[in-house]
Amino acid sequence: MAKLFNKIGIVGKANHSETQQTVESLRAFLTQQGCDVFIEQRVALINDEEDVQSLNLVELGEFCDLVIVVGGDGNMLGAARVLSRFDTLVIGVNRGNLGFLTDIHPDACESVLSQVLKGQFTTEERFLLEVEVHRHNQVKATNTAVNEAVLHSDKVAHMIEFEVYINDKFVFSQRADGLIMCTPTGSTAYSLSGGGPILTPNLNAIVLLPMFPHSLANRPLVVDADSDLRLVVSNKAQAQLGVTCDGHVTLPVLQGDEVRIKKSPHPLKLIHPKDYNYFSVLRRKLNWGSKLY
Repeated sequence: MAKLFNKIGIVGKANHSETQQTVESLRAFLTQQGCDVFIEQRVALINDEEDVQSLNLVELGEFCDLVIVVGGDGNMLGAARVLSRFDTLVIGVNRGNLGFLTDIHPDACESVLSQVLKGQFTTEERFLLEVEVHRHNQVKATNTAVNEAVLHSDKVAHMIEFEVYINDKFVFSQRADGLIMCTPTGSTAYSLSGGGPILTPNLNAIVLLPMFPHSLANRPLVVDADSDLRLVVSNKAQAQLGVTCDGHVTLPVLQGDEVRIKKSPHPLKLIHPKDYNYFSVLRRKLNWGSKLY
């Protein structure tokens, strides 16, 4: 019977000893299983072994059937923004703190992946956001976000003014420190710390959460993810603004610019062990109470 995954890529955090150990043990294990294993270049450079096959992240997405991301959720976010463009399945091994997206414990790698290689896994799709900055009717910058896009000032606690439109319909104007626009995946990240709701991953929705708004009547707004969102920055803006994707990539925003956000057509294809339970993850990570009886 043909193997389900013939070419497997491994992505990890460079210069992190525990991650490197996990990457090396995974490579040895998967090679024993008869798989062709490719290590992401930045990690492979640390390993001097001549038989290590390496590819960059784009090549892993183009070439591999499965990519294993070793690290924390931050490593997964960086890889996901690239790998979502390809028809590649992705699974995460947690070498970070929270591990909402990287859910396999390092000590259970071999047993879980043995089942995965036999087809014993569940698949889910997580949508991303496409973010564009428009200036004078031209696209000046663009990127994608797995968790959230955040409009903000580069100055601490500096209030900004902007208008929000959904499908070209005016919704509200706002004076606030910024605006968080998050996916269900991102609802357990930055948005959660700001008091936003938790959305289950299967929901087709986006949360709009103003940051420290100058209004007592303000509430988070949940909208259909197939909506076109548009933020118009006030011409009176005095500070340098930006829109940051997943806390990593910042696109500069000037007075009068428009920030346009829509659902990306390329979802991240995550796989989980058969016994994966999203609510168990929430309960464990957020210290929710266990069953009473």
